[in-house]
Amino acid sequence: MSESLGSGRPPTPEQKPTTALRRRLAELRGPATPARPLDARALAALAANPGCRRRALLDGAGVDKGALAEAIGSPSAAFGQSQFAFMRGNAFEAKVKGDGGTELLRLLHERMGAGAEPPGQALTPDLAAAGPEGRAARTALALREATESGGWALLDHPMLALEVAGSPAYLEPDAVVVHPDGRWTVVEIKSFPMIDAAADASKVGAAARQSAVYVLALERVAVLTKGASVDHSVLLVCPKDFSNLPTASVIDVRKQLAVTRRQLTRLARIEDIADELPPGTTFDLDGQSGASLATAVEAVPAVYAPECLAACELAFHCRGRARDEGTVTALGRSLRGELGALTTVGEVLAAARGESGDPSDPTVAAVRRAAALRAEAGAPCR
Repeated sequence: MSESLGSGRPPTPEQKPTTALRRRLAELRGPATPARPLDARALAALAANPGCRRRALLDGAGVDKGALAEAIGSPSAAFGQSQFAFMRGNAFEAKVKGDGGTELLRLLHERMGAGAEPPGQALTPDLAAAGPEGRAARTALALREATESGGWALLDHPMLALEVAGSPAYLEPDAVVVHPDGRWTVVEIKSFPMIDAAADASKVGAAARQSAVYVLALERVAVLTKGASVDHSVLLVCPKDFSNLPTASVIDVRKQLAVTRRQLTRLARIEDIADELPPGTTFDLDGQSGASLATAVEAVPAVYAPECLAACELAFHCRGRARDEGTVTALGRSLRGELGALTTVGEVLAAARGESGDPSDPTVAAVRRAAALRAEAGAPCR
């Protein structure tokens, strides 16, 4: 990010959105509507689909996509945790961090100690400050001071800043541990169980992608902090088996980090997307009909893929549009990549029947061969 993050000062004006952009984004979501902050889960989903300008704009403007989907008649499936699961997760996190983080540091040394002396009492700096910018600056200062002290430090819910499509996002990992050698380790605490030292692969993968965003944000601070380095392995802490006792495993997030870094770089700048909207476009839920909001949504190009169903509240709306238009992206990214210039189901079927397409095109030749094989099996292409 900026040198100001490493020094503990707030970001300079050139690193923040311009006043005009802030005003424009506020108009898009409704001046009286508070912005929904971007979190690591949203950024991981955004990085997984960087071509979706719709999600980039709505997330950048802080629009409540769940409420928007409800208003346009395409309510999303239940997102997030139940209240019970939320309370259970908070109770487990408090248990892990209790007594000055003694249990957390024990787990970290057990999994990542590599023969070093077990942690004694760790420094737990106060990270309170006014607003997310102030907290991010205070976190950067605390990281620098902890690194210079040469001891253990546990930062509970630090605030990190990361620029996304020209706009800052403020991220809050569960914890960051500073080692005596200057390494910084991200700690993710989850309430799903680790049974026989293994957890659900899909949940671990989601945690890895989320942690990669935190590591990326930490790297922006570490590069400006003498003697600091960010560990590319994160500590995942979960309940052991069917108990409430914590256990941990180490996840290497280098692959997820490389993907996230590349994909976030590809994101179009939010102001560029906003400038292309028709005049008067707004996603203000107050005083607008569902039809007006649907028109506004359709004014922003989207890239739908089946994976969106697990990551975006507008996925059902976008899936319906993709099916109506017959786009092959609705069938999956891998198939879309295989079909090349054939972008709709109609084009694929026409090429398969020999009604269109260049026979010298390898893709056209492949679908015609598939159609011929299907016909030989007694199921003609319809």
